[in-house]
This record gives sequence, C-alpha cells and structure tokens, in this order.
Amino acid sequence: LQLVESGGGLVQPGGSLRLSCVASGVTLDTYAIGWFRQAPGKEREGVSCISSSINYTNYAVSVKGRLTTSRDNAKNTVYLQMNSLKSEDTAVYYCGLVPTIRSMCSMRRGESWGQGTQVTVSS
Repeated sequence: LQLVESGGGLVQPGGSLRLSCVASGVTLDTYAIGWFRQAPGKEREGVSCISSSINYTNYAVSVKGRLTTSRDNAKNTVYLQMNSLKSEDTAVYYCGLVPTIRSMCSMRRGESWGQGTQVTVSS
C-alpha cells in the first residue's frame, strides 16, 4: 500500500486548493481515509475523514464548513477541497488509513502515511 498526496501550494488567504490522495497497491474503496496536517513545531492533527462503507464524513471543528472531503472510487482517489483558507491552515497535509467505529471513520489515529503535500496560506 502506498498513498501519494498532491495538490498543495501557495495560496492567499481566502483562496482555495484541492488536495488529492491516490493509492497504489490497494483499492481505496474498502478503507476509511483521513486527512491530517502538521504545522512546524506542532503535533500532527486530524482534519477530516471519510468512511468507506457508509456515507459518513467527519471534520475537525477548526475546518468545519471550509473543508470538504470526498472520494472517487473509480479513480482510487480521496480529495480534500479547501476553501476560505486561513494562515493557520498552513501545514504539511497527509492522508492515511484510519479506523472506524461502527463504520464511522475516526481521526484519532492514522497509518500508512504518504509523503505529504505542503500548503502555505500567505499574502
């Protein structure tokens, strides 16, 4: 299993980006996937997750209403649409496999991280 994140970059406050998480070696449709981020000097934190078997997503309070995660199983890809970006969203973003509780994804922990993609929000 290998996950590869892409789509990061430099964007002004209020701008948008769409991150992609592509899997190789496995079909993602059987896995719950989470997006996490790590800013300099801070611990990695969960941002969002999406379940595999039910239509369920979950978001950190700090990003709710601004970030949306979705999946395209035909493309073996999970997305993170980021709108109304703020400077505090600056971080390296990772996707990973996450556990589920009664099919609902959890951001408590992740595994099988990709290499990450840098998102910088600055004017």
